[in-house]
Amino acid sequence: MLKKYVFVFLISMIPIIELRGAVPVGLSHLWGDSLPVLPLYIVCILGNMLPVPFIFFFARKVLVWGADKKLIGKFFTFCLEKGEQGGKKLQEKAGRGLYWALFLFVGIPLPGTGAWTGTLAASFLDMDFKKSVIAVIAGVILAGIIMGLASAGIFGAAGTIFS
Repeated sequence: MLKKYVFVFLISMIPIIELRGAVPVGLSHLWGDSLPVLPLYIVCILGNMLPVPFIFFFARKVLVWGADKKLIGKFFTFCLEKGEQGGKKLQEKAGRGLYWALFLFVGIPLPGTGAWTGTLAASFLDMDFKKSVIAVIAGVILAGIIMGLASAGIFGAAGTIFS
């Protein structure tokens, strides 16, 4: 059983996959019985949030450092430009509700959104660390609830009922 928790913990730390992939794996019968819901969510949230401080404080610095390097420079420059452009667009659209926008960005489980991307955007926008972490963790919790409901077939059942 401990191996299952370690596995979903590690899955939830992977960029792009994050908690959105770990929750369905933990709820599946991949290894026999599914994991209990509450401990699964706690492990997935912890795994998803573990990289957040490192991303917030160091990712931008690493990208700036690597922007002038021969092999990685073009990619790192691309990431910096995209991050800055995306941050400016988000700031223009969200205005004073920037933290709410960050919460929704992380919380709606779509490809390319999540704790990694949201934290990187918060870093590019020089947002307050504590407020950003609160918005990101709330978004991760929302994404976990949505993925849990989707894994349980709630959305499919509701679509069948209302169509």
